[in-house]
Amino acid sequence: MRNITDLIEQYLKQMIRESAEGTVEIQRNELADKFSCVPSQINYVIATRFTLERGYLVESKRGGGGYIRIRKLELPDCQPIHEHVLRTIGNRIDQSAAEGLIYQLAEAKLLDGREAQLLKAAVSRETLAVNLPLRDEIRARLLKAMLIALLVES
Repeated sequence: MRNITDLIEQYLKQMIRESAEGTVEIQRNELADKFSCVPSQINYVIATRFTLERGYLVESKRGGGGYIRIRKLELPDCQPIHEHVLRTIGNRIDQSAAEGLIYQLAEAKLLDGREAQLLKAAVSRETLAVNLPLRDEIRARLLKAMLIALLVES
């Protein structure tokens, strides 16, 4: 028998597949009721199974009318580039490596000059004014999120 985490994941993926836009919007408490589990179980599934690295964008709004929106990202037909980006960034990346990756993507015409400049500004040590190793971890998370947003087909 499969565990509750797998069942919730499969249910959400099925909903996304059936959606015309590749997006599902859920109420955490309603989903927890459907699976007879605590809402934190839903949080766990979303945090571990619906990540940027796995090709999902998750947005949430807290409060009484809050929701969780999960969107399947459709990357351009350059899957090797996507894999290279994620492999290069990893869990942390220093400024030099980040700028090198941005340069590679700009040279490949996957980013225009303005996008490259914005990315460099966002991941600079002056902007991320915190101590290492936290700075490199924040830089990696920001860079992954921004690159995936830029490389996703609308």
